[in-house]
Amino acid sequence: MSQIINEDVLWGAAEKLRDKCDPADYKNVVLGLVFLKYVSDKYVAKYNELKKYNDGRENDNDYYVEDHVFLVPQKALWSHVASHSKQDDLGQIIDEAFIELEKNNNQLKGILPKTYSKSDLDKTALGELVDFFTNNLNMEDADGDFFGQVYEYYVGAFAKYIPQKGGEFFTPKSIVELMVDILEPYSGKVYDPCCGSGGMFVQCSKFVKEHQGNVDNISIYGQEVNPGAWKMAKMNLAIRGLEGNLGDRSADSFVDDLHKSLRANFIIANPPYNLKEYWKPSLEGDPRWVFGKPDVKNANYAWLSLMYSKLAPNGKAAILMPNGATTSNTKDDYKIRKAMIEKGKVEAVLALPNKLFSNVSISVQCWILNKAKTNTDVLFVNADGLGKLISRKIRVLEEEDINKIVNTYREFRSGTLEDIPGFCKGATLEEIKEKDYSLNPGRYVGADDSNKLTPEEIQEELRKTSAELLELMKEGKELEDKVKEILMEELK
Repeated sequence: MSQIINEDVLWGAAEKLRDKCDPADYKNVVLGLVFLKYVSDKYVAKYNELKKYNDGRENDNDYYVEDHVFLVPQKALWSHVASHSKQDDLGQIIDEAFIELEKNNNQLKGILPKTYSKSDLDKTALGELVDFFTNNLNMEDADGDFFGQVYEYYVGAFAKYIPQKGGEFFTPKSIVELMVDILEPYSGKVYDPCCGSGGMFVQCSKFVKEHQGNVDNISIYGQEVNPGAWKMAKMNLAIRGLEGNLGDRSADSFVDDLHKSLRANFIIANPPYNLKEYWKPSLEGDPRWVFGKPDVKNANYAWLSLMYSKLAPNGKAAILMPNGATTSNTKDDYKIRKAMIEKGKVEAVLALPNKLFSNVSISVQCWILNKAKTNTDVLFVNADGLGKLISRKIRVLEEEDINKIVNTYREFRSGTLEDIPGFCKGATLEEIKEKDYSLNPGRYVGADDSNKLTPEEIQEELRKTSAELLELMKEGKELEDKVKEILMEELK
């Protein structure tokens, strides 16, 4: 990587908008400008590189396209925008820049923000922000991954300040890494029916590159109901040169499935938790309910069912769910969970530590579903004790934590797992039946008794403590007598 993110610089930019616009608009305003600065800087760098040949190739678009550099016409260049930073028409100039970018780059059509002239954002603050990026953010030498890190930093940072609705949370990078490392998506179709800003896909592509694979061997499919997040996801993929089919619009995966015939090799998702008002009459008798009709008042098992139905015969899914989903006893949830277990399609449930999410204190569990699995054993992992607190409110899974969980999963898959009390256990169908089909890892892994004392050791410890206490009391009595003796001498 050619550059390191200076988070103080990035947050300093956002701070310039404090009290100048709604906090929920920070992300769109700032990320739009970061995107514009990035594509312009990259275009200028490529233009200058090509101009050295002195044969006019800097005017040939093919040279830019083959290097995944977006075509940036004059009116979209950052220098043009920055020259208007002190003028009242700055918002309009920025909007025109995005319109020009979309005209010249098919993959950006319909996804760039064009609301700077219409927004209530203070124009002086907007000009200060443009000047701030001009002076502090040079991305000529940066790559798509650098922009992606800037992007992820802002999405994560804003997530701390923007209240979430409907159980939608920014998924921390360390959790996504864990899910991807378990699935190992070297090649095939990857799907996320609630893809947010596309972070799952980006991590999948990183996994492939890090393992010397070809990112062209994975095909990305996604869907997102929130129009703003859908545009962000398209932008996030485009900036990294990733091809992805996210549909031609934002849409609800339940009632408007844009990928009806898709059968994915890998599904990785963090759906909205405990979604109440998702059911519509059109969902009655839907073929995706392979384990039975889900609860119409809570979408958790509807998500699990939808994703399972989208798996190819050899497909696997890693899905984040709230803790309560593994023990929910509402009639429909229980029925679906029982069927999934008895048909051997639940491969593992991983209980993750708390404080991993930056804006909520919720703890989650990761379900691993495997369509090709034929036995009924289930791996349970309680990773509650893993992770490092980087602040009072935020914990991250470090590489060694992720490796510990992933290696446990691989050992379970290979039949070499040794149960570790308090951490992991491979449970049989009979054991799960005994616990009335609960999938809460805590009910299976038990407590770690490795440091527990035997009754004899407890007696010995008590004897030692009693002897020490008796000695202290004896010393105390001697000290007390000495003090009395001194006081008596003083009174004579």
